[in-house]
Amino acid sequence: MGNLWRLWKILFIFTRYRLDALVPTDQLPLKIRILLWLAPWRLSPVPSKLSRGARLRLALEALGPIFVKFGQILSTRPDLIPEDIVAELKNLQDNVAPFPTETALKLIEEQLGQPISEMFAEFSEKPLAAASIAQVYAARLFGENSEAGKEVVVKVVRPGIEDTIERDLQLLEFMAVLLVKYSAEGRRLKPVEVVEDYRHTIYGELNLQIEASNATQLRRNFSESELLYMPEVYWEYTRNKVMVSERIYGIPVANIDELYVQNTNMKLLAERGVEIFFTQVFRDSFFHADMHPGNIFVSRENPSSPQYIAIDCGIVGSLTDEDLHYLAMNLMAFFNQDYHQVAQLHVDSGWVPPTTKVHEFAASIRSVCEPIFEKPLSEISFGQVLIQLFATARRFNMEVQPQLVLLQKTLLNIEGLGRQLYPDLDLWTTAKPYLERWMRERFGPKAAWKEFKRQLPGWVEKAPQIPNLMHGALTRLNHLDENQLRMQEQLTLLNAALEAQRIQKRHQTLGIMTTITGGLLWWQSYALALPEIAGLSIGAAGLIWLVLKS
Repeated sequence: MGNLWRLWKILFIFTRYRLDALVPTDQLPLKIRILLWLAPWRLSPVPSKLSRGARLRLALEALGPIFVKFGQILSTRPDLIPEDIVAELKNLQDNVAPFPTETALKLIEEQLGQPISEMFAEFSEKPLAAASIAQVYAARLFGENSEAGKEVVVKVVRPGIEDTIERDLQLLEFMAVLLVKYSAEGRRLKPVEVVEDYRHTIYGELNLQIEASNATQLRRNFSESELLYMPEVYWEYTRNKVMVSERIYGIPVANIDELYVQNTNMKLLAERGVEIFFTQVFRDSFFHADMHPGNIFVSRENPSSPQYIAIDCGIVGSLTDEDLHYLAMNLMAFFNQDYHQVAQLHVDSGWVPPTTKVHEFAASIRSVCEPIFEKPLSEISFGQVLIQLFATARRFNMEVQPQLVLLQKTLLNIEGLGRQLYPDLDLWTTAKPYLERWMRERFGPKAAWKEFKRQLPGWVEKAPQIPNLMHGALTRLNHLDENQLRMQEQLTLLNAALEAQRIQKRHQTLGIMTTITGGLLWWQSYALALPEIAGLSIGAAGLIWLVLKS
């Protein structure tokens, strides 16, 4: 009943904002087109003052936080969604009322097994922030250990959110299946895969222990770094629905005016954002994949050498060594405008089918990307390069690569933020030396020598075993030869037996034919009143043949 009511509410909002105008009806079956034409919302005019993107944004906000979050994810997929809609979806607001503090306190005590008064010297009853998944409180630790007196933030998952998420996800999946079934354009958008990626992402955010482990890993990767600071997680106060971490004080990165007031080096700040991205991706193969302005701050200390602070690590990405190799090679080939190499790398990596015609793929990449390189390098959007590349590859049946989608989203965020901080940021000039250094470190002579030294202790340890290993290998080879000889002998015997069986069958067939022929001759001689001796003789010969050869 709850799902039916929710579906009815969705249809009502669908009607109110005339979202049917966004549905491509020309390829729908006739009966569906008739139903749409007869639907009651046809009586309501399309709001003339609102663009299609604005109508979709308002509808998602009316449907609630789960649909808002889904829209925010769609806004990071300009390879799938038209630009005007993407621009509106970026303005989605997660307007959700905070749940009661009494409920939050009860949940914290249930999760941590202690009264609030024994864990925290202070606990603010007013939330610092409230979002669709969780809300955050300020507190101060209470105790005699090293954490005593430290200011912290306590993040609590919204009670009952799992049921709401699952209900809405099922409806989204239902609508995605309909879109695939009835719209060719819908199939191109891969709605089922998009919803499945959303399911994976949002359920990952529900478990705060996963977020805590992500934050701890990033803190370890950037320990003592002047580029990025990650707040400490207090694991003794962290469970799957509660997380306690260090409270930070910084300037929100979107507050450009305040950054200028404290004389922040904006050029260096923008370049360090790019460096953080490439360090996470190519050095650590582990990157914060939700680096929008709301999750990024700038330290107030040392504005001439500014340091970023990041929070909210619920979404992270990682790349395999193979992905890193192909990604780096792709970017280098792309900016050298070697489109044939780009196409070949896509085939070699398995991102597109092996049957792809490389020359046709390269020509398609060239046709959409050459206009990009007509601009000065400082104006080229790295993120747009990836969007164009992946969009072209999808026309050649490139499978959706979730890790590359997260990478593209993160790069778009970093690039947009960098140019907001410093409009003249030359992303390629900043990134190219890093990529070239990474390639040298990974594949140059020093890398080979480093790998040799890494493997050497293992080889030395196994050296005394080499004679035994060689003896064992030779013994197995001898046994293999003996087994092959035995198998060959058995095959010879089997072939001989089969040949004898074939000869016996031929003899039996000849005997049967002789007997039948004799019988026919006997019958004919009987019918014509001729001597019977010939037929009986031939029949007898056939029977004797069968007996002797059976």
